[in-house]
Amino acid sequence: MNKITNEKELTERFEHCGKCLEKKFHCEPGYRAIVVCGGTGCLSADSQGIMDRFNEVIKEKGLQDKVTCNVVGCFGFCSQGPFVKIFPEETLYTKVKVADVDEIIEKDIIGGEVVDRLLFVDPQTKEHVQKQNEINFYKLQKRDIALHGNSEINPEDIDEAIGYGAFQGLNRALHMTREEVIDEVLKSGLRGRGGAGFPTGKKWSFVPKTDGPKYMICNGDEGDPGAFMDRSIIEGNPCAVIEGMMIAGYAIGANDGYFYVRAEYPVAVKRLSNAIKKLEEIGLLGDHILGTDFSFHCHIRLGAGAFVCGEETALINSIEGKRGMPRPRPPFPAVKGLWNCPSVVNNVETLACVSYILREGWEKFAAIGTADTKGTKVFALGGKINNVGLVEVPMGTTLRQLIYDIGGGIPNGKKFKAIQTGGPSGGCLTEKDLDTPIDFGSLVAAGSMMGSGGAIVMDEDNCMVDVAKFYMTFICDESCGKCSPCRIGTRRCLDILTKICDGKGEEKDIQDLKELIDVVRNNSLCALGQTATNPIVSTMKAFPEEYEAHVKDHKCPAHVCKNMMEYYILPDKCMGCGLCQRGCPVGCISATDLPAKIPGKFVLKIDASKCVKCGNCQAGCRFNSIIKR
Repeated sequence: MNKITNEKELTERFEHCGKCLEKKFHCEPGYRAIVVCGGTGCLSADSQGIMDRFNEVIKEKGLQDKVTCNVVGCFGFCSQGPFVKIFPEETLYTKVKVADVDEIIEKDIIGGEVVDRLLFVDPQTKEHVQKQNEINFYKLQKRDIALHGNSEINPEDIDEAIGYGAFQGLNRALHMTREEVIDEVLKSGLRGRGGAGFPTGKKWSFVPKTDGPKYMICNGDEGDPGAFMDRSIIEGNPCAVIEGMMIAGYAIGANDGYFYVRAEYPVAVKRLSNAIKKLEEIGLLGDHILGTDFSFHCHIRLGAGAFVCGEETALINSIEGKRGMPRPRPPFPAVKGLWNCPSVVNNVETLACVSYILREGWEKFAAIGTADTKGTKVFALGGKINNVGLVEVPMGTTLRQLIYDIGGGIPNGKKFKAIQTGGPSGGCLTEKDLDTPIDFGSLVAAGSMMGSGGAIVMDEDNCMVDVAKFYMTFICDESCGKCSPCRIGTRRCLDILTKICDGKGEEKDIQDLKELIDVVRNNSLCALGQTATNPIVSTMKAFPEEYEAHVKDHKCPAHVCKNMMEYYILPDKCMGCGLCQRGCPVGCISATDLPAKIPGKFVLKIDASKCVKCGNCQAGCRFNSIIKR
C-alpha cells in the first residue's frame, strides 16, 4: 500500500478511490455490487455467513469479474436485519438468511428480477418498498454527519474511507492555525454528544497553550442500557472517528490520542485496530503527517464496561491503570488530566461530527438544528417500539416524529406511556411531552435530558415504579462507591422502591424518597450520583397515581409487580385445551367442573397460592383467556 506523504498524494488517492466507489455505487452495465450489513446486530443473525455464501456462489457461477460482495456498517433498521443491498439499483433486502442467497443470485443478479418476498413491507399500505430512502424509517433522518459512510463503505477498507472523503477535514485543518480550528468548531455550535452538551470548541480552548505533552481521549465506553450509538459509529466508519481525534489533537497541541472502548465491543475494537494499523502503514498516522510538522499516534485501551467510566476523570484513572473512580474537580482534565497533563475527553459521536465540520465547513453544520442545539443526534431507539434501531435525526425533530414517524409507533395497538431519554441519568417523558423538540434545552425543561442518545419507549403495560426500580438497580450496581451519598443513598432508594414494589410500602416511604433524592443529588461527587435519582423524580412527577396505588392500595395498576398481581383464567374464554396446564412448572393449574367450549373439556383454574407467576401460562394460551389482575 503506497504511502501518503503530502497533500498532493492524498488528493490523488481521494480522486482515484472516489472513482472506485462511483463504480461500486453506479456500476457499469452488467456489473453489480452487493453489500451486506456488518453491524453487531446483523452479525449476530449470521450476516457473515450470508456474505460468505454470496462469495461462494459468485465463484461457483463464475461471476467474479461482474459481481462484488463486501461488508458495510450498520443500516440502523435493526428490527429488519440482516440487510443486503444491491447496486446500482439500490434494492434493499431485509431479514435475509443464508438460505436466501442462491435465490438472490439467480433471480436478481443473473435474471434481473427483484425478489419481492425479501423487500420491506410498509405496515400501512402493505406494499413492497424496494429502495431504502422510500421507507418511512429513513425519510426524516439525516444519516450523513455522525453516521457518514455507514451502510455505504467497507469499514475494513481504508481506500473506501478515503474515497468517501476521509481526511479531507484533517487536510483542511492542517492549513489553518490551531486557533482557527477551534474557532471553526465554536462557530459550528457543536456541543458534546456524550451527555453533558458542553460546547466542544470551548472545551478545547481551555487547554493551556504551553509546551509539554497533551492528550486527546475518545470515550467509547457507552454504558447506558440499550445504547449502541458509539459502537455502531466505530464499526461503520472508524476512520471518521480517528480523523476527528486527529483534528482535535492538532487544535489543542496533542500528539497522542487514546481510544477507551469497552471490551464487550469486539467488532468495533477489531475494526478500529485494523484502521489504526493501516493508517500507520500509509503515513496518515505517525510522524510528519501529510508532510507537516504535525505528528499523531493512536492507542487503544479496553474498558471493563463500568458505567462510571463514562465520567471523564474516572475514565482517565482507568487508562492510567487505576480503579475507575472520579476525581474531584477542579482541576479539570483540560489543565490536569491523563498522567497529570492537559487532556480533552470527547465521545465517539462528537469526534465524528468534528470530521464533518472540518470537511464541509461550519456553516453547513450550523444550518441544521435549533437555535440552542446545532447538527444532528444519533439515538438508539428501543423498547416498546415497532422500528427498533439506530437513527440520526436533525436537532429539533420532535419526540412524536421520533416515536411515530420514524419508530412506527407502539406494537400490538398498545397505548404509548413514556419515553426514557438520557439513560439512567435521564427521565421519563409522557404523552403531553410528545411535541417537545429534541435539543439540549428543551429536553431538560421537560424533565429529562439528551444524554448520550438512548431512547427507551414504554407502553401501557409498563409499571413506572418498576421502571424507576430497574434504573436504580443499575445505578447501585455501577456506583464506584467512592462517595457515601451515592454509595449509600442510591442503595437506600433502591431498598424503598423494592419495598414498594413488593406490596409493603407505606406513605412515609414517599417522603423518605424525596429526602434521599435531595441528599444524593446535592452531595454526590460526580454526575453519576448527581443524576442517579432522575428516573425516580420524573416517574413520581408524571405518574403520582401509580406510586399512590402501590403504597395506599397495595396494587400495581400495570399488573407488573408480582406480589400485587395474579394470573387468572377467564371462564367464558377458556377452551379447556390444557396448553397452559402443560406449560406450568409447578402444577398449579387444574380443571374445574365447568364445561369448556371444546366438547368434553373443562374450564381450567389457577391456584394463586401455588403460582410462581412465571407467565408461561399466558404466553402459551392461544385464546387470550389468561389475564393479569
